[in-house]
Amino acid sequence: MQLTFLGGTGTVTGSKFLLTRDSTRVLVDCGLFQGYKQLRLRNWEPLPPALRQLDAVVLTHAHLDHSGYLPVLAREGYSGPIYATPATCALAQILLLDSARLQEEQAEHANRHGYSKHSPARPLYTEEDAKRALTLLRPVELHQATPIAPGIELLLRTAGHILGAATVQLGVDGQTLLFSGDLGRPQDPIMRAPEPVSAADVLLVESTYGDRRHPTESTEQYLAQVITQTLLRHGITLVPSFAVGRAQLLMYYLYKLKRDGLIPDVPVYLNSPMATDATSLYLQFRNEHRLTPDECVAMCKGTRIVRTVDESRHLDQLREPAVIIAASGMATGGRVLHHLKALAPNPRNSILFSGFQAGGTRGADIVAGARSVRLQGEDVPIRAQVHAMDTLSAHADADEIMAWLRGFTRPPRQTYVIHGEPHAADTLRRRISLELGWQVRVPEHQETVSLDPVR
Repeated sequence: MQLTFLGGTGTVTGSKFLLTRDSTRVLVDCGLFQGYKQLRLRNWEPLPPALRQLDAVVLTHAHLDHSGYLPVLAREGYSGPIYATPATCALAQILLLDSARLQEEQAEHANRHGYSKHSPARPLYTEEDAKRALTLLRPVELHQATPIAPGIELLLRTAGHILGAATVQLGVDGQTLLFSGDLGRPQDPIMRAPEPVSAADVLLVESTYGDRRHPTESTEQYLAQVITQTLLRHGITLVPSFAVGRAQLLMYYLYKLKRDGLIPDVPVYLNSPMATDATSLYLQFRNEHRLTPDECVAMCKGTRIVRTVDESRHLDQLREPAVIIAASGMATGGRVLHHLKALAPNPRNSILFSGFQAGGTRGADIVAGARSVRLQGEDVPIRAQVHAMDTLSAHADADEIMAWLRGFTRPPRQTYVIHGEPHAADTLRRRISLELGWQVRVPEHQETVSLDPVR
């Protein structure tokens, strides 16, 4: 039995982990690479031969760095099942179609304005490819042991992070393999805490924040301060946001700030069709989060939903203070690009990044102090006030990951630290080795390891 790391190593994106048992092959996660160009180019490489004869795919959750390559897989001939929690299946319907439409729009825009280096520019995949992949989704309830391939049984547990996120346990030949996926925070104001796991023979654990602790400052105070200062300048606060999870958390905090009188009743716009659709799922999957139905309704009432392209363009013409939440969270695509182009050159405005910015993304460049960024073939100056807020992260930090690991009653035979940039992954590796005494290492991209116990 072997495990091959086809993504999620040396980076927080592109998660793909291939389990091979004799002639049976199961892929855990099927994500897009994002960030640096040399990573993004991997998305365009020919499908690895190992992925052409899969028996099953399992998703930890619906974020595109874990699910966004599925349309390519389906386009190239995969027609087997894709297992995930019901909430992940529902979110994937939204995210994959939106991703496909966005790629088609970007290719069309590049061709119309002639700024692509390729002639013609083309999308990585189309809406039809995404629809083909979505027909393969097979919902699996939490804690329900499910055979997914000969000799392989699947068990999902709550991971927190976003709706539907799960840790993936595979039982194979008397061994247990555990994939953490993205772990949420134990005290997240919306999502429930990750479930503890007592044992696994082989563990793959994420390390997005493996080298740092989240700030202890009050999220509400910081958010109120940025918005109030921007209001005093008669400016607009632009918040690039992940459409699933982060947008809803921002809506919740802004509703609370207004309710408690900590900010004026400034207009709040949610300009992301994907985030709008995802928000409705919080009422559908009420058992997966901490909000009451009344709180779900209240946070939505406090936000003006932007649905059409014309409404989105109108926001760029606003002359009164406002808060605009728009995807994507790392400014890699989506409607936020148009808002950046219009709002970033004005020093009265603020740009508030609300989560992790992967290396090589526009968000990372802006947070690092870039004076301009390239947007749709133009260099756009960054004169707006830039703020970065890590307190809204949906990822467990290093201490929270270690606390989750301490829930194991016996150490795994081998632990692999994945889904982290190099410093974060190696820092967490050292902590696991020194503090827990476990066998642990950071795998290399495309590395294959044997999972057979040493006799």
